[in-house]
Parts: sequence; C-alpha cells; structure tokens
Amino acid sequence: MKRLTTFITARATSWIVLVVALLVSGAIFALGTGSESETAPGAGLPETAESARVTAAQQDLPSADTTSALLVYSRDGEQLDPTDVEAITASTADLAELSSADFVPPPSVSEDGTTALVAVPLEVIDDVGAQAERADEIRSIANADLPDGLTALLTGPEGFAVDVAAVFEGADFTLLLTTAAVVIVLLLVTYRSPWLWLVPVVVVGTADGLARIVATRVAESIGITLDASVTGILSVLVFGAGTNYALLLIARYRDELRLVEDRRHAMARALRGAGPAIIASGSTVVLALLTLLFAQLTGNRALGIACATGVVIAMLFALFVLPAALLLFGRGLFWPYVPHYGSEGSTTRGVWFRLGTLVSRKPAVVATAGVLILGALALGVTQVQIGLSQNERFTSVPEAVVGQEILADAFSAGASSPTAVITNADYADEVADAAASVDGVDSARVGETNGEITQVDVVLDAAAETDEAFAAIDALRAELHSIDGADAIVGGLDAQSLDVARAQEADQDLVIPLILGLVFLVLVILLRALVAPLLLLATVVGSFFASLGASWLLFQSVLGFPAIDTNVVLFSFLFLVALGVDYNIFLVTRAREEAAQHGTRTGMIRALAATGGVITSAGILLAAVFAVLGVLPLITLTQIGIIVCIGVLLDTLLVRTVIVPALAFLTGEKFWWPSRVMSVDAEVRTTGSAARS
Repeated sequence: MKRLTTFITARATSWIVLVVALLVSGAIFALGTGSESETAPGAGLPETAESARVTAAQQDLPSADTTSALLVYSRDGEQLDPTDVEAITASTADLAELSSADFVPPPSVSEDGTTALVAVPLEVIDDVGAQAERADEIRSIANADLPDGLTALLTGPEGFAVDVAAVFEGADFTLLLTTAAVVIVLLLVTYRSPWLWLVPVVVVGTADGLARIVATRVAESIGITLDASVTGILSVLVFGAGTNYALLLIARYRDELRLVEDRRHAMARALRGAGPAIIASGSTVVLALLTLLFAQLTGNRALGIACATGVVIAMLFALFVLPAALLLFGRGLFWPYVPHYGSEGSTTRGVWFRLGTLVSRKPAVVATAGVLILGALALGVTQVQIGLSQNERFTSVPEAVVGQEILADAFSAGASSPTAVITNADYADEVADAAASVDGVDSARVGETNGEITQVDVVLDAAAETDEAFAAIDALRAELHSIDGADAIVGGLDAQSLDVARAQEADQDLVIPLILGLVFLVLVILLRALVAPLLLLATVVGSFFASLGASWLLFQSVLGFPAIDTNVVLFSFLFLVALGVDYNIFLVTRAREEAAQHGTRTGMIRALAATGGVITSAGILLAAVFAVLGVLPLITLTQIGIIVCIGVLLDTLLVRTVIVPALAFLTGEKFWWPSRVMSVDAEVRTTGSAARS
C-alpha cells in the first residue's frame, strides 16, 4: 500500500498516472459502446416463463415479424358522424404506405359511435430513433385532412414503445447536467473555493462517461443489452458515488495538510487513511450489485453488471486519478480557506464535535428516540401497494395512455390488449371453447396458424393489468393446462405483467438476503468485529423501512401514485443498504482509527467531528442526485429517486450522526468485540480514571 501511494503521489511518478489515465480514457472513448442504436426497457423474462414461451412460439407464425400501431379516432366523447367515418377510412389508404401488409383494415367503430379504431400492421423495428420517426409519420398521416374536432391518437404496442423511449430521450444529458450543477454547488458550499470544484467534477465526469462505454461492452460480452433506464441509473450512481469518494479523500487531504508541510506527503497519508474506507465501501456496493446476477429478470441482471462496473471505475478514478490531479496544484487550490501547516483541525471542535459530546452524555435516550422515529416512519410500509399498470407508469400522461383509456371506455376493457393463447393446431377449437367459458373472459376466437400451432385470441372483461385481469389469466391457465394434448400456453400483455411481477418477487426474495449477507461479511472483515457489523446493518435496514414508509405516505397524500412499481422495492433496498453502509463505513473506520489512540467514546466523538461535515455533504449530494431521477416522467424512476433520497438523508442526518454513535457509546469497547482497538496508553488512562472514580 505504501509503495502504491508513493507512486501515485511522488513528484517523479504522479504525472505518469495522469498520462496513463488520459491515454486509456481517450482509447475507450474512441472505441465507443459499439451500439449504434438505443433500446427501450423490455420485460426481460426468462425463457421458461409462460408468456415468454408464447412470445417465442409466435415467431413461428406468419405474422412473426410484425407489430401494430393502434390509432384511436374520437371527438372528445361525442358521436362520430358519417363525414368523420369517411375521413378516417380515407386516411387508411395513406397509412397503407407504412403498413407491412401494404394495406390497412377499415376502421372499427364502437357500439356507442364515439370512437373508431384503426390497426396499422407494421414491421418490427428495434432502433428507438427509427421507431420514433415512423410514429411521427403515422401521427402526421392519421391527423391530416380530418374534420375539425376529430383527432387521432397513437397507442397500442407501437405507441407505448415510442412513448416509453421518449421518456429517456436526452435523459443522460439532463441527468449529467443536473448532477454536475448539484455537485458544483455543494462543493462551493463545502469548501467555499471558487475553483476546487473543477478537479473532482472533471475527474468524476470523465469516469461517468467511461462507465457507460465499459459497462455496455461488459454487459454485451455476457449477452445482456443495456436499455435507456439502466444507463440513466448508472449515470446517477457513478456520479453520486464517485463524488462521495472524492469528498472523503479531499476532506482527509485537507486535514493532513494541517499536519504535514509537504503536500505530496500529506496526500500519501490521506490515501492511506481514506483509501481503505473507499475500497471497503465501494466493494460493498459492487458486491451488493453483483447479487443481481442471480436474478431471473434480465433487467435486474443488466442493472447489476452495469452499475457494478461503473462503481469500480468510480473507485479507480477516486483512488488513482483524483490524487494525482489534486497534486498538480498547491494549497492555494483551497483558497480562500487554505489549510495551513500547523493550523487546528476539526477533531476537537465544531458542531459535530459538540453533537457527539451531547449524544455521549445520554446515549440510551438518544438511541431510543432515534429508533422510535424510524419505527414511526416505517408504519407506512404496512399500507404499501405493489404493481403499476402500463397506463400508470407515467407522471405526465403521454398520448399512448390517453388513447388506451379512450379505447377501454368505448370497446371491451380488454380489447386493446388481447390475451394470446398458443396451442397445438388440432386442439384450437376446443381451446377456444374452453377459454370462452372461463370467468372473466369476454370472447375467444381462433386466430392464425402455421399448421402445427395456432393462436387463439382471448379478450378479457377486465381492464389491462388489473387484479381482475390477473385473476382471469390464472383461471385461464388452470383451465387450458387441463386439456390433455393441447399444450396450451397463455401470453399477452396481462400474462406478461403477471409473470414479471412474480419473477420480481422471486428475485426480491433471493437477492435481499444475499445483499444482507454480503454486506455483513464485508463489515466483519473490515472491522474485525461482530457486534458493530450487526448494529450497523440493523440501522441501515431500519432506515430503509422508514424511508419506504415515509415515501409511501408522500406518494399517496401528495403525488397521488396508486402503487409502487414491482422493481422499486428491490432497487431501492439495494441502493439504500449498499450506499447507507458506505457512510457508516466512513464513520466507523475513522472511529476505529481514533479509538486505538483515545478509546471508543472519545474516538467516536473525534471521528464524528472529523467526518461529520464531509459525510453530511456527501449524503445531501447523493440524495439530490437520486432525486434528479424525478425529472423524468416515468413513475418507476421517480419512486426509486424519492425513496433513496429520503433514505440517504435519514442515514446521513439521523442514523450515522446520532443512532450509530449512541449505540457505540452504549456498548463501549464491546462495540468492537471480539477484537480490541484500545492502545496500551488509552487502556491505562481508562483504567486509571475508573480507579480514581
């Protein structure tokens, strides 16, 4: 470790680190992601899921390479007149130029005469940009030359695909710009320097850019394609975590500049002091993220491998590039508050020292009050509802959702998203009759066939992705699976949503215990103790439930969200536990270092005084960065952002600053059991003080 820190900080070699980093970064940027197009988030179900098997079987049907755009024509609830229907019919001729079948079927008019539906067959396009261009062309043609008051809305599979993709259009730039602004403001507030912020922002910004390229390459090497939602979260996490590591290192460097005259020697000491904490916290996050590789859903695995790669890059830049970059400048980098050699540090003064002293006087009262606050907030968890439908996933209502709602009101609720049943061709009629007899099914008809398998199109009574629709899917599967020889399998939107929800629940049941086990193991190895890791893990889990409960109250009373999306709980737990433990690692590793000289009580107070400012700044920064996800009109990301934001603030302002120190004061030297951290001098002082009392 000493040789490495010397290489990074020495006058003769620190420039080599920067040159190598510059060359490697340039080569990676030149290489690029290798992806010429972006993809929208998909279901990501395993091949064994029943709805995924239906999708695979549909590839053998004549319409395998087609999708459809549904155009909903209406007059805001008024009845359509013959002129309207004539104009709609005329538009189908123009739309035929885009149709994969070279024609568009005539419009279907609802029984109440208020709505007309036109289904445009289309070839499947994976490229999001090309999809968006085609959607714009369809909208333009559909709305051309319509009578006044008559409008056409694009919905269906194509409409939703385009609208979801539009959510992420420019998202990376928006997130990066907003995050950089937050970082700059917080660094200005923290260090009150007009130019210090430039160094970490440039270093972490470069790491963020590299992370997307490297993560995409790594994911593709194991057969996973990153979609826009994953790369958006990746950017937030890398910038947030990277800046946290930078804040910790710079704070330690500033302290060492007061103790050591040579800035390079001071940086070497800062690296040796902060480096293990950064490595431990980063490794914890990486290991927690890698547990997602055991998940069933491809989206979960993609997030795990991408974000783990990104955090590794953030750590490397914080430990290698940032120190060398800071050493390009003298102490004047901190101007006007320059840490002069011999000036007083922060371990024995300041607001955090006073807070630690106050907590140490009545730790039982403080710990009890803190736990009660977390418990009160966690009560909201008992009311949490899980599962958002396709129409409920947007904070601002896109065209596809409006069209879907109009369609559901005018036609049978399930007509816009029929359930697809694949069966052996010889049993198609029997399967259709059996499906029609199931409660919750409106109609069933035999569809296309290739001679071996046939698709039966089933329309449900219930609206898409509701509990009633899911119950009908279960009943339909139970009935059709009982027909010997039919080999009937049930798919479609409702079946897929049901399978995703159950796969997500299975992933959650598997991954959460793995995360807890890995975090506990890292803490045991780092602290060489059992009591402290158990207490730290308990506080972080408590803050997660408190943040989830508080967020649910916010979702219900202020934002009006009907439920929490299926993957929000797992992702929020992952980020909060891994990142929450980060701050505890920063505090407790410093406390262990101080306790070796001053004992646990004084050591914890000094550690809180030394790290309080920087960890609070880092926590506020990370909370703000995740809150930035709320600028995107997708409820899933908004919910993750809010839950993580509240949880990080609880961790930073309550758990790490109050509850953890109180627990350390209550347990005393047993906090480090079975290891001992007191030096001989500290032990003699403590024994002598006890004897005198």
